[in-house]
This record gives sequence, C-alpha cells and structure tokens, in this order.
Amino acid sequence: MSNEHPHPDHHPNEHHHPHEHRILNPATEEVIATVPATTPDEVAAAVARATGAQRGWAALAPADRARLLRRFAAAVDGHIEELAALEVREAGHPIGNARWEAGNVRDLLDYAAGGAERLSGAQIPVAGGLNVTFHEPLGVVAVIAPWNFPMPIAAWGTAPALAAGNAVILKPAETTPLTALRLAELALEAGLPEGLFQVLPGAGPVAGAALVEHPGVAKVVFTGSTAVGKEIMAKCAAGVKRVTLELGGKSPNIVFADADLERAAAAAPGSFLDNTGQDCCARSRILVQASVYDRFMELLAPAVTSFAVGDPADPATAMGPLISAAQRERVRSYVPEDAPAAIRGEAPKGKGFWYPATVLEATGPGDRAAVEEIFGPVAVVLPFEDEADAVRLANATDYGLSGSIWTRDVGRAVRVSRAVAAGNLSVNSHGSVRYATPFGGYKQSGLGRELGPDALAAFTETKNVFISTEISTEISTEEQ
Repeated sequence: MSNEHPHPDHHPNEHHHPHEHRILNPATEEVIATVPATTPDEVAAAVARATGAQRGWAALAPADRARLLRRFAAAVDGHIEELAALEVREAGHPIGNARWEAGNVRDLLDYAAGGAERLSGAQIPVAGGLNVTFHEPLGVVAVIAPWNFPMPIAAWGTAPALAAGNAVILKPAETTPLTALRLAELALEAGLPEGLFQVLPGAGPVAGAALVEHPGVAKVVFTGSTAVGKEIMAKCAAGVKRVTLELGGKSPNIVFADADLERAAAAAPGSFLDNTGQDCCARSRILVQASVYDRFMELLAPAVTSFAVGDPADPATAMGPLISAAQRERVRSYVPEDAPAAIRGEAPKGKGFWYPATVLEATGPGDRAAVEEIFGPVAVVLPFEDEADAVRLANATDYGLSGSIWTRDVGRAVRVSRAVAAGNLSVNSHGSVRYATPFGGYKQSGLGRELGPDALAAFTETKNVFISTEISTEISTEEQ
C-alpha cells in the first residue's frame, strides 16, 4: 500500500550504525527507538528455525492450533492500549484509529482461529473409488508489511497463514517495526511455539530481498507499491513461489445527481483523509455528476476544512502527519504552488511531517493528479455527464482496488458496481475492509485475495487422493 520504494528514510548521522534503523515519531521528528536491521545470514537462520517449528505446528490437532491462536488474540486484547500507543508514536496515527488497528489484529486472529477446524476438503463423486481432497499447509510464509497500516496488514497475512498450519516470518516496514516486534513477544507469551512467528525488521532491498529469494520460503505476501510488487513477483518466478500482492489504488468516489448529496459530501473527506490519505483504498478521485457539481462542492468545502488535524495522541484528532519527509515531498509534487486548490484545510506548523487536506479540480481526466496514486491527503474532483461517462472515467486507470457509488437508485447501484473494474465496491458507504469479506484488486492493484471466508485456503496446497474400491479378481486362499 505504500507508494515509496522500501528504502530507509534516515536523517544524516555520521555515527549511525549501518545495521540498525532509527525510528522517528512523524509528528515530532524525534528518534523514539533504534532497531537492529536483519542481515541475509539472519534471514537464513530464521527460515531454518521456522521450518522446524512449522512441522510441529502442522502436526498439532486443529483444535489445539485454534486454541493457541485464540490465546494470542486474548493477549493482543489485553494490550490494546500499549499497541495503540506504539502506533501513535511510530506511525503518527490518531489514537482512535490506532485502537481500531490493534482491535483488528485481535479480531483477525479470532476469525482465523475459527477456520483451523473448518479447513474442509471435498469428496468428489468418481467411478471405481473414493476421491477426497486435502488442504495442506505450504510451509514457511513470508509476510512483507507496509508502513501505512502496520498492524492490521501484518495480521491479514499472518493470522490465516498460521491457522492453516504454516510458520510465518514477518518483515515490517523500516519506519514502523515496533508494533510487529511487540506482537511477536505476545505470541510467545500466549504459548505459540518458538520460531513459528518471527519478526525480522530491516531494509526491503536487504532483509526483504533475502526472504523473497530464500528457497525455504514457500509463499510471499506483499503489500506496497506496484513498482516493488512487480520486482517481488519477478524474483518469485525463479522458484515458482506463490505470491499474493496488494498494491496501489486510485479509487473513484462516484456521486450521482440522485444521491443524498448532504450525506455523500459529509462522508467524502474521511474517504481520502483517513490515515492522512496513506491508504490504497483512498477515494482520491471524486467523480460528480455535472448537474449537481457546484452544489456538491459547496457542501464538500466545510466538511473538508472541519476535519480535525493535529496531535495524534488527542482523541479528537481525525488526521495526523504523513509518515516521513520523503512522503511529504512526494505529495507536494502533485500540488504545484500555484495550483488552484478548490479547497485547502489547515495543518500544524513547525516540526512533524504535516500536510493540509487539499481538493483539486482536475483540468482533465489525464491530469497527473487524477491518474497517479498520491498517497497523501489530496483528492481530485472531475465532473461526468451520465452513467456511461461515470463508468468510463472510473475505469480510466491502471488500478482497480476499490471505489464508492452514491445513488438512491438500486438498479443503478448494481449496474455501476458490476461495470466498475475493482475488487471492492461500496454503495452509499466508503467501507472497503472487513475481516469477514474478501479484499484485493483488479489490474495493477494486485493478485489474489486476503481476508474473508477463503483466507486460509490461500495458504494451502490442494492435494487430491483417489482410493480404489474395485473388488480384486484374485481368489484369496481362505475362500478356496
């Protein structure tokens, strides 16, 4: 979901050790921790430990795996405040969002635990025997998590992979490893076997690449930029390694003239300002039917400017800073100084990687800000004429992750939902992610699906077994 290449964003420091990363608080720019950077040799040792742990884990009764995962969920539940506080400090997320994220890890572990005993194969009718299928674990799974939602996205891959009988090695983003390291400690406290769930902080091109290329890793789950996703997919090809990719997005928010405009305008800011726009599902292209365009913009302005920006530790804060100086520069590059911003909010001055909520009116559908993923609190508004025009504009992108449709017409809601090429659509809502429903993208937004009832199956191989029931024609000695 990140749009940066996974290179560390270090401040220059002559005494900085090359094998550790300094973790900054994005709201204050203070160094809050120093974390060792994993070397390729340490990756190899971790894969060896995981391989041993996985054999024992897969041999456990499914109910015992489920019980341990529920204990892990309970341990997370008992440390929600601690995990949320870590997220506030290392990622700059508002405390309310951070509590939701820690709760999402708990919920995912509970949901996945329920799947451990329900990983059913099939009995398929065939002639001459019994045919059954088994879902068997892959082995060691590498999860490479991004910095924008460090806890939930780490759990999206980890929880179902563990429940299906695999070991997991999690490589968090360089800027946000602290919650992942704490989760690994909680897993051990909850009784998960040593070596089964390991967290290896470090640089993408070093630790991440070593994990992707290691022959003992059976599958890679990566969330991040499309550019890095393509590199990982190419590396996985050498070993025909399974891969799930959750990449970028440029999702449309389509507002029809017959929509409840007040409700649509009130909901729009959250759809691209939540997590300071650092969300692959951000509805950063607002498509508005021409006949209500002016009215919608009048309603949108106060909704955007009243979105509370400030100290992430304050429960009243709705939007915090961007993750890094590099990300702020990237966002700035889409908003020229002389850009006629239709709406611009306030942001704190001084220390911290702050950027104001910004709404641009597109000069045309090919406008750079209208087609590229910005990954910041910036949206572009475009008018459309009719339903066909709305669908054409919505699909005029390389991405296809998410999107929203605002209308009171049920038939139109269904038609447009079917016509928009994206994996996750919501009608009169901006909700894209629920742990009980599948999530993933079309086109260059990724490969495969995460979450939902089928999440565990993505971490298994299907084995087919045919058992002949033909009666032997040889007469046994007892029958003679």
